[in-house]
Amino acid sequence: MSNPVAPQRMMGRIEPMLEFTPHPLLRNAHAMTVAAAILPRRAPRLPPAVNRLFEVEAGTQLLARCHWQEQPREHATLVLVHGLEGSSESPYMRTLAEKAFLAGGNVLRVNQRNCGGTERLTPALYNSGLSGDYRAILGELLARDKLPAVFFAGYSMGGNLVLKMAGEWGASAPAELRGVCGVCPTLDLAACVDALAAPGNGLYEWHFVRGLKARMRRKARWFAGRYDLSGMDGLRTVREFDDVITAPYSGYRDAVDYYHRASAVRVARAISVPTLIITAQDDPFVPFGSFQVPDIASNAHIRLLAPERGGHCGFISRAGGTERYWAEARVVEFVSDHAAAGAAAIDHSMRSATSERPLT
Repeated sequence: MSNPVAPQRMMGRIEPMLEFTPHPLLRNAHAMTVAAAILPRRAPRLPPAVNRLFEVEAGTQLLARCHWQEQPREHATLVLVHGLEGSSESPYMRTLAEKAFLAGGNVLRVNQRNCGGTERLTPALYNSGLSGDYRAILGELLARDKLPAVFFAGYSMGGNLVLKMAGEWGASAPAELRGVCGVCPTLDLAACVDALAAPGNGLYEWHFVRGLKARMRRKARWFAGRYDLSGMDGLRTVREFDDVITAPYSGYRDAVDYYHRASAVRVARAISVPTLIITAQDDPFVPFGSFQVPDIASNAHIRLLAPERGGHCGFISRAGGTERYWAEARVVEFVSDHAAAGAAAIDHSMRSATSERPLT
């Protein structure tokens, strides 16, 4: 009897190196964070992307840049979700996509609502509570593509979204959802926004607020009359922006209500799929205390990797080659391990069912 899962082809194994040693020029958290965002990276060895639109609710589509193996159903699939003001073209998205594809996986680089030039695809805004968008993507991948093993990985805001999705599903998650990964996930939004406003983080806050305002101006041009931006110019912080723009236009009472309801930490106890969280203890605006709460520390499904250094979504290693971008290597290692384990379990189950079948 043939095995449609083909365990040996789910995703190739990479050598483990769990310890992170920062590049000697990037031991400062701010230097690491900025370098990861702006330094050029080698052009990824990816085949041309196949664009695909996922309808996640009526009138709203998300654009995914897809890289498929020749026989997609014989490989694990990794769905990537970027952070605040990022896109499918963010450097970490492309680096991780390359690693995962070369290791044998299908890879989808998803643009959140309005990101990557997709403002026209939805009248709504993006926010940290839209975990339902990724449930919808998974549902389509299972129903239409019949994929046997799907993983999600998200950075920062994207990490919060995929962890929230897993927590909301709890023990009812589809069997094909084999695991989720969050890199520096903003799983306690209020704590992250407070940290962003701390002295020394002004550059980050300025960058985010400037980008959010520019996006809203583009959005208002596409959907004339829908958004009142008359008070936007005076907003100076992310919290102010969320209070005036994000929350009221996304169904929340205010920023406080938004941060509470959209934070993955609220449902972390219920996460029941294999989960990897990578964060740095020196992250400038994702407080390490967010990950030391009992709902995470006591959840046996969650593995936390938390080096002392690494900045925000940085983790540029002293090592070269495939280990230069350490977090991306760890995500691929996690997916490889759990894809292989899951495929072996399915193979064993199928063999057992076959051996127990009565002779005729």
